[in-house]
Amino acid sequence: MSREVHVRCCEQLGGKFLGLTRLVIFCKSRRSAERTMKNILPFIEKKLFLKVNRDKSQVASIRNIKFLGYTFYKHKGKGRLRIHSKSVEKMKARIKQLTSRSNGWGNDRRKEALRQYIRGWVQYFKLADMQSLLIRVDEWYRRRLRMVIWKQWKQIKTRLRNLIRLGINKYKAYEWANTRKGYWRIAGSFILNRSITSAKLREAGYVFFSDCYRKVKVVY
Repeated sequence: MSREVHVRCCEQLGGKFLGLTRLVIFCKSRRSAERTMKNILPFIEKKLFLKVNRDKSQVASIRNIKFLGYTFYKHKGKGRLRIHSKSVEKMKARIKQLTSRSNGWGNDRRKEALRQYIRGWVQYFKLADMQSLLIRVDEWYRRRLRMVIWKQWKQIKTRLRNLIRLGINKYKAYEWANTRKGYWRIAGSFILNRSITSAKLREAGYVFFSDCYRKVKVVY
């Protein structure tokens, strides 16, 4: 629908809406939804003289709807919001870009870019139920950070020195400093989980999704 459709529907609320507008109408049954669709389209087109994109207008289960990055589900008889899987995929793709070693960024610039993106993303999706999702995302995200840090410790002597400084005994530190395992595999190892802990990453200035969400979560 065009901007005018939404403004006319909501003008008594005093709202202002930008650009093309998407509208979701909830009904109790599929039969009711089909009847509503049949009646609402002629009203919009013939009474309001506005254009409706019929290719994108459909009757569907709430589980199959993607609306502004959200999707819907029922819990104890009430409708709830969660993040659509495509929104999660886009977010992970962006985090991969921001934690890439090939972008030539220094640590300070990377931290600031991650901080801005994560806080903005969580603020936008704060209406959703996503605590358990973000805990899993943070585990993956911390592994990405550990991979970046391990890559920065290029030389064996640098890895050895830093592992010992972070509390690993010198024998284990020597063993892992000389490992030939790939970066991603090392990033998920117990040795980096013990040395580059979540607390140390926070102290270094990195922010996490679940921490930001707890601060802005909307209870409804």
